[in-house]
Amino acid sequence: MKAKNTMISIKGLTKDFGSFRAVDNISFDVKKGEVLGFLGPNGAGKSTTMKMVTGYLPISAGDATVCGFNIEDHPLEVKTKIGYLPEGAPLYGDMTTISFLNFIAEIRGLTGKLQSKKVAAAIEKLELKSVMNQPIDTLSKGFKRRVGFAQAILHDPDVLILDEPTDGLDPNQKHQVRELIKAMAPKKAIVISTHILEEVEAVCSRAVIIASGKIVFDNTPAKLKKRSSSGTLDDVFRELTQLN
Repeated sequence: MKAKNTMISIKGLTKDFGSFRAVDNISFDVKKGEVLGFLGPNGAGKSTTMKMVTGYLPISAGDATVCGFNIEDHPLEVKTKIGYLPEGAPLYGDMTTISFLNFIAEIRGLTGKLQSKKVAAAIEKLELKSVMNQPIDTLSKGFKRRVGFAQAILHDPDVLILDEPTDGLDPNQKHQVRELIKAMAPKKAIVISTHILEEVEAVCSRAVIIASGKIVFDNTPAKLKKRSSSGTLDDVFRELTQLN
């Protein structure tokens, strides 16, 4: 029996690309109110796992459910429950910020006053008003990232999957996004991929490290920090990779 507040349940999740196993039989749950830092060196399998959970990539083996819906049996129901910010989130560069967010809202089935309300709320939360009418191609990397974040939260999903959410942001913008994540956390299950130990400490309630497709650490951010002699995640990744 799964706990009623379990929002994401992953059991034996595996992804093969030909003879290469990118994700190797991993299992973990994420509960409502939990912010999970999903960490690992480049090529560890983080983004591949996120893409499977969101339905972007097919699963080779194992099982995953989101809000009680199996991602292979009920893909549309899962997508309504998830807000996804991929790494380097693709945006339509010729669209303005406002037209892009309205387009996403329509895809999400939002219409009329509700659509306007949700788009306005996302613009306010990510402080995008100053670039509402600019083509996305003309925006800085930081603003593009914030537009990507805005589309992820537009429909107020129960689950957020965020791949490097503060990539390209200046210190003030990073603080703002982290505060937004903390404010949303009690009512959602949130998974964040990051390379920044400070970010794990600031927003995460739990840290999972994946290396060579396998989970090698699952504990609190405080325990994770104790393993870092340099104050970064790189030395932790090196140690755990050598041990496993």
